[in-house]
Amino acid sequence: MDKEAFAGVVLSSTDSLYRISKSILKYDADCEDAVQEAIATGFGKLNTLKQEAYARTWLTRILIHECYSLLKKREKSAAIWTEPEEEACSSADYADLYEALSALKKEYRLTIVLYYLEGYSIEEIARIMHVPAGTVKSRLSRGRRDLRSIMGRAQCEKEEDYEKEL
Repeated sequence: MDKEAFAGVVLSSTDSLYRISKSILKYDADCEDAVQEAIATGFGKLNTLKQEAYARTWLTRILIHECYSLLKKREKSAAIWTEPEEEACSSADYADLYEALSALKKEYRLTIVLYYLEGYSIEEIARIMHVPAGTVKSRLSRGRRDLRSIMGRAQCEKEEDYEKEL
């Protein structure tokens, strides 16, 4: 794959890469850093890409590794670093969904984001995450179950808050 074709893949998947990083990382600045590092790493290792058809999947895998690397660095420096205040969700319409997604286990959250928001197939997710397709299916099932439970609790809490206001 040449540099121009890689640039096209990057430009067409920038939003997707950001959403995937947001499913792993908490803060927007960290997401931006992870995406930027993944693109730089991908560009530097372009010669290792075996099939151009899998460029987006390959770049996504690099991004996931970068996100986990940032999380490890954060854990090591957590004792001396104070976290900034919680960032507001970029879209009020999806605030409840993003909050519910962030409450899921990371394996479920990432699998759900890749499948439902990014449109990857089960086989592609299995390749990205280095797990069998059956594991992807069970994570989707369990993630949906947990998401329903979380969203149901959030709805009940909203109704209780509304009743208290009256």
